[in-house]
Amino acid sequence: MKDVMIRPERCLSCRSCEIACAVAHSESKNLFSAVGEKPAPKKRICLEYVPDLGVSLPITCRHCKDAPCVSVCPTKALHQDENASIVSYDQNRCVDCWNCSKVCSRFSTLYQLILVMGCWSSSMNYNRGLINRQAEAGIKCDLCEGRDMPACVEACPTHALIFTEANEV
Repeated sequence: MKDVMIRPERCLSCRSCEIACAVAHSESKNLFSAVGEKPAPKKRICLEYVPDLGVSLPITCRHCKDAPCVSVCPTKALHQDENASIVSYDQNRCVDCWNCSKVCSRFSTLYQLILVMGCWSSSMNYNRGLINRQAEAGIKCDLCEGRDMPACVEACPTHALIFTEANEV
């Protein structure tokens, strides 16, 4: 199955992915018209800067059905609503093992980068934040259903986001 993969070393923090996502999920599908829409269109991707790594990460959670991140969490800090499939995070239960990112295909490149850079513990909270933020918003990445290519991938000028088979990265 194809998914959006992140290559953090290529991200310029331009936020083109965020804008393209919001426009793709707007009523008008047009940037200039989307700006004035009520309610404002919501993005499904957020750019986060990780100071310890010196990289920006375009982060999105699909809130997968039977999410692997939930099943590997040893302390149940991650849990999933059975009806809505929304992945939620309880910061008080998290022990910074980062098992969630090890099993998420979207974050395998980030996980490898952290291992190489050697900044394991101080960078982990950036992954936790993404799950929490997306769950609070209640917005799932739908890979821009009905399009050949997700808008965020199409808009990325440096190809930091790619749409490919998860095992090809």
